[in-house]
Amino acid sequence: MRRPNKAPPVASKDGPRINDDIRNAQIQLIDQTGDNKGTVETVMAIRMAQEAGMDLVEISPNVSPPVCKIMDYGKYKYSAQKKAAEARKRQKIVEIKEIKLRPMIDDHDYDVKMRAMQRFFEEGDKVKITLRYRGREMAHQEIGTKLLDKIKTDVAELAKVEQDARFEGRQVVMVLAPR
Repeated sequence: MRRPNKAPPVASKDGPRINDDIRNAQIQLIDQTGDNKGTVETVMAIRMAQEAGMDLVEISPNVSPPVCKIMDYGKYKYSAQKKAAEARKRQKIVEIKEIKLRPMIDDHDYDVKMRAMQRFFEEGDKVKITLRYRGREMAHQEIGTKLLDKIKTDVAELAKVEQDARFEGRQVVMVLAPR
């Protein structure tokens, strides 16, 4: 038995519709100089665009009638790609760095962790502080609470508390974000 011949699905184009892809009978036309020509039939607008050596590009498809502009589509697409690349280059991806502590941390170890935290804030990253209790330390949770309060006061000018300390089993998690 022979299988029916299935045609591949039509690839949907990304970006605005241009020239013959515009299906509306009438459109709001803006010419290449930026002048509003009012409501025009689509066939007439495509002819005007071809005479100018340009394309008819649909700018606002969701209004009635849709707004179309006569422009060089290749140049328009190129400039849009350039803008997107520039925006990607300028954006800063905020990472969440984690600092793990124990309630009975020594002074020097605490200072080392604080210097690392300070460096993370200067780089613009968020810091997730995980305070883990082991064994009998669970009986003295106030020590961990005091430690977290000390951290909050020490980094008050550098960071703000984004997520206050909360218990997750045998550990307490707090998230700080740079100011």
